[in-house]
Amino acid sequence: MQIEILGCSGGIGGAHRTTAVRVDDDILLDCGTGVGDLDEAALARIRHVFLSHPHMDHVACLPLLVDTLFNQLKDSPLIVHAVPGCLDILRSDIFNWRIWPDFLALPDPDRPVMRFEPMEPGMRLEVDGRRIEMLPVRHTVPAAGFRIEQGGAAFAYSGDCTTNDELWAALNAHDRLDLLMVECAFGDDEEALARRSGHYCPGLLAADLEKLVHRPRIGVTHFKPGEESRVLEELMARMPDRELHRLRSGDVFRL
Repeated sequence: MQIEILGCSGGIGGAHRTTAVRVDDDILLDCGTGVGDLDEAALARIRHVFLSHPHMDHVACLPLLVDTLFNQLKDSPLIVHAVPGCLDILRSDIFNWRIWPDFLALPDPDRPVMRFEPMEPGMRLEVDGRRIEMLPVRHTVPAAGFRIEQGGAAFAYSGDCTTNDELWAALNAHDRLDLLMVECAFGDDEEALARRSGHYCPGLLAADLEKLVHRPRIGVTHFKPGEESRVLEELMARMPDRELHRLRSGDVFRL
């Protein structure tokens, strides 16, 4: 299983790309602006998109992806997986003929080029040998994380979230976790803002990682542009015994 970071920033500008993670060549976790760096052949190989939540930095390229691949998707639609509340927001606020065409009904409602498949936390499905479980998280909108396992190796992706017990309990229910991708959007001086906006800061994340029984490599994502070094230093000061990595676009992990 190959995991490639297409985007992992909390903003744009220069080399910054917003969140998108490619698993092998056919699965996306979120669909932020990092997807736009793939060529058309690579885009055409994407068959499933698992969305953590409907905020723009995580879905910005989904409308454009479906539009770009419209003809290729007529016989095999792109499948979008997310919690029902996330899919409802996409349907009402983006694919509504005002912001973007309703690709759930094009070219024909009986044969659309995009299909929504709702999931609930705890639900599992298999995609060509990869077992994907939706994880519970806490954010300001309907949201979820994901755990993917293949060949005995496993990694988890938090999406956007703040302090909670449910995510860590779901991960502890398994006997293995090799890689954890988790967000930390703010520094400790903005803890109040982190809590209000449903994000982690170093203090909140360090406390929550104490709930995790596993000792995976930890890739930290969703830093605000310009804040990466400062927030990473705060994280390392709070967790000197953890294997922490600042994720960057282009990073590749093989499990």
